[in-house]
Amino acid sequence: MNASDVLLSPPLVFLASLGLAALIYALGARMAPRLKKEGGKLTTYACGEDMPGFKFQWGYRLFFFIALFFTIMHVAALVMATVPSGKIAVFGLIYLAMIFLSIMALVTRD
Repeated sequence: MNASDVLLSPPLVFLASLGLAALIYALGARMAPRLKKEGGKLTTYACGEDMPGFKFQWGYRLFFFIALFFTIMHVAALVMATVPSGKIAVFGLIYLAMIFLSIMALVTRD
C-alpha cells in the first residue's frame, strides 16, 4: 500500500469533501448581507394576499401504499430472476399470477 492509495481512500476523501463544504458554507455566511428585521419582511407572501398560517398534517398512508407496491414488485423480480428453467418454470408463472392478484388487491382497495 503506497501513499497515493492512502490519500485516496474513501473515508479520507469524504472528510476532505466535508471540510471543503464547511469552508464554502462559512465563507458564504460571511459574505451574505445581514437580515434587517423590518415589518412584513419575514411574513409569508402569496400574490399580494396575506396567507394565513395553518398546521400541515403529514399522512403516511400513501407512502405505505407505494412502499408495499415496490416491495412486492422487487421481490417478484428477484424470485423470477432466480427461477430455474424447465418444468419448474410453471411455478414461476403461478407465482406471477399470485403477485398479479396481490397488486390488484392493493390497487383496487377502498
